[in-house]
Amino acid sequence: MKTTILLLLAMGLLSACEDPAGQPNVQNSVTIENPTNKVILSSEIEWEQLNPARGDQSPQVGTIWGDRNGTEATGFLAKFVDGFSSPPHIHNVTYRAVVIQGLVHNDDPEAANMWMGKGSFWTQPAGESHITSAKGEENIALVEIDHGPYLVKPIEEAFDNGERPINVDASNVVWLNREQSNWISSGSEAEISFYWTTPTRRASL
Repeated sequence: MKTTILLLLAMGLLSACEDPAGQPNVQNSVTIENPTNKVILSSEIEWEQLNPARGDQSPQVGTIWGDRNGTEATGFLAKFVDGFSSPPHIHNVTYRAVVIQGLVHNDDPEAANMWMGKGSFWTQPAGESHITSAKGEENIALVEIDHGPYLVKPIEEAFDNGERPINVDASNVVWLNREQSNWISSGSEAEISFYWTTPTRRASL
């Protein structure tokens, strides 16, 4: 089952709690039994090397939820040093990613660089050969998988699972305000953009 991600925009975080008169907005208030939401500070994220054999050039990963070495749905941050470029490789599972900071390229090994800035996103089908590169002082992406483990494998094990990759630059992302989407609270100045999965189970920024 797909995990739905909802990242609240900083610009709308405060206004979503008040109506235009400055009073608390409680009309959409609901009680959730056994809530699963959790706020994690960046200082609490534990970083580890994705590929220790590459030393300082290895991407750093910090798990937010789940366990990429286990079997459950997982979300983690991936951090790349300036000039990072992976060798061609595949993954055993499909993943989806959003650029949080810096510039990231992810595509076929022979493709020209398409540098995706923050707010851009891409999907990487399981079994498809690709490379990942980054440039900038600090490059971070949010990565999500439906199930683990998340493994890196050689291109000799490549296979076609029927999916096709998607790369979307931030300039092509469509943002909706509260008049265009009922996902946003009345009085909020936040905006939302739907990135993947079906209309009834949408992941969003």
